[in-house]
Amino acid sequence: MKRIEKGAGQAAPPGENVFRQLMETHGQDVWNYLFVLTRRRDAADDLAQDVFLRAYEKWATFRGDASVKTWLFAIARHRAFNYKRSALFHRVVLLGGMREEGHSPSAEREAMAGLLADELWEAVLRLPDKYREVLLLDARYQMPVKEMAALLGIPEGTVKSRISRARAKLAKEWKEGSAYDTV
Repeated sequence: MKRIEKGAGQAAPPGENVFRQLMETHGQDVWNYLFVLTRRRDAADDLAQDVFLRAYEKWATFRGDASVKTWLFAIARHRAFNYKRSALFHRVVLLGGMREEGHSPSAEREAMAGLLADELWEAVLRLPDKYREVLLLDARYQMPVKEMAALLGIPEGTVKSRISRARAKLAKEWKEGSAYDTV
């Protein structure tokens, strides 16, 4: 991946193999980020393709101030906000779970874990945009505060306070509304 980042910002776009590696490395993360921002699987699918097309077209504009992943997230964020402004966004918003692949020891335990994960992600998706976004960037992608601040165009202190408030809101909602006590 370091090879890709070193090649970024060159006038010519990367070769097909390098760009395929970029999509394989960051594609799922970009899709997940778009899903959280749009709350629609179909929109995340379309926008993720658009993000990588845009990255390919604008390869020469990548300055290397942040990681390629942060740059892709910035493109994704702009695309998602443009989508949300469109009339298409005003249709019904579908909620869904977002889980890492993994195996549970029993079908019952797997079903309960799935229900809890779905319930947790639905709670995350109910958070206001500004809290949902920083929580995802922090918890799911472990993005440094400095990079989040650059991506979102806000001060680092604001990022930290939003993360804190997002966690508090999520904990409160989870405590009040969780139908399951344990797995």
